[in-house]
Amino acid sequence: MSTSHDQETVTLTRDVIGVLIPQGTKVELPEAAVAHITQALGGSYTVQVQGHLFRIDGADADALGKAKAKGIEIPENATDKEIELAVWAQLKTVFDPEIPIDIVNLGLVYDCHVLPGATDAERKASIRMTLTAPGCGMGDILVEDVKTKVKQVPKVNEVDVELTFDPPWTREMMSEEAQLTAGFM
Repeated sequence: MSTSHDQETVTLTRDVIGVLIPQGTKVELPEAAVAHITQALGGSYTVQVQGHLFRIDGADADALGKAKAKGIEIPENATDKEIELAVWAQLKTVFDPEIPIDIVNLGLVYDCHVLPGATDAERKASIRMTLTAPGCGMGDILVEDVKTKVKQVPKVNEVDVELTFDPPWTREMMSEEAQLTAGFM
């Protein structure tokens, strides 16, 4: 679901922390509050409560009466290339809470590499990304979402995210699919 026409109304089953959009401020939403789910993508939720939009982390899906997303799996003997592909797949589960498009298709991820970790069994993901606007209040939230989701990839124990504004993001960086979804084509 991604538009106001598809909203589902739920009652919070417990207190939960929501992140106010676009400010990025954490707010405790009380049990029994009525929430309208406006976006449910990538395991996180955007909800409207009392006229304000909040992002609810997928780890708190139960507060909305939803199941938590399943973890990612890779072969036990996965190559660095397979691990890197899994990292890219995880990045595609990170969505801007205001736009129903993942950060990869939005063109926000400039580079992603898997590097050796502290031991032979560990890997480090190095990601260079940007935001749609330098003053975006959700920037820290998106970076933390990237780190959290990429650390779910087996064997990745460290995630380094460099936030850059060089070059600045433009809508031309979006994939054709994302531009169609956003109505730019």
